[in-house]
Amino acid sequence: MGAKSESEFDLQKTDPLVFCGANDRNLKIIEEYFNVILLARGNTIKISGETAEVALVENLMSEMVFIINANKKLSRSDLLTAINIIKGESANNIHLTQKKNDLDSVVLFTPFGYVKPNTPGQARYVADVEDNDIVFCIGPAGTGKTYLSVALAVSYLNKKKVSKIVLSRPAVEAGESLGYLPGDFKEKINPYLSPLYDALTDMLPGDV
Repeated sequence: MGAKSESEFDLQKTDPLVFCGANDRNLKIIEEYFNVILLARGNTIKISGETAEVALVENLMSEMVFIINANKKLSRSDLLTAINIIKGESANNIHLTQKKNDLDSVVLFTPFGYVKPNTPGQARYVADVEDNDIVFCIGPAGTGKTYLSVALAVSYLNKKKVSKIVLSRPAVEAGESLGYLPGDFKEKINPYLSPLYDALTDMLPGDV
């Protein structure tokens, strides 16, 4: 017998009802294939069993979250395929922890995929936002400052950590005063906010 352990899997990045299935059907299937006991508690799943089996199930559940967010559903066939892949990788001694690490680093799932930091600097930025109320970030254009900040804002809104998103961006004038631009106030400021609108369009379904 191997060492026993317990772990909790967070469901905040997916739909708990789709994840667990009707009458916890998906959890029962997992228990059939792995020597673990699963207990759903709100937005978490408690996993109990041998340490090696718990680690496999954590990676399986990470894969399930990616499937659900990509397809908006999880069929029995999808789940069984994921189980076979996880068991096959384990049997061939393939390192599995990257799947869990990938999910942990995802900031937001979008209709087109997911957003996560891709560089050490971006990862540090995300961590700083998690730990502080106000964060100032400077860097060259195209380094992900705006896109990551919008993704974090939408993620916080989805999790109800905030009740609304306030869009703010410095109006850096290029040779002419903002007051002399044509149109009303909204038309004057829209060009400066367009990167934020573009990011929100990527991350939220429907009209922004």
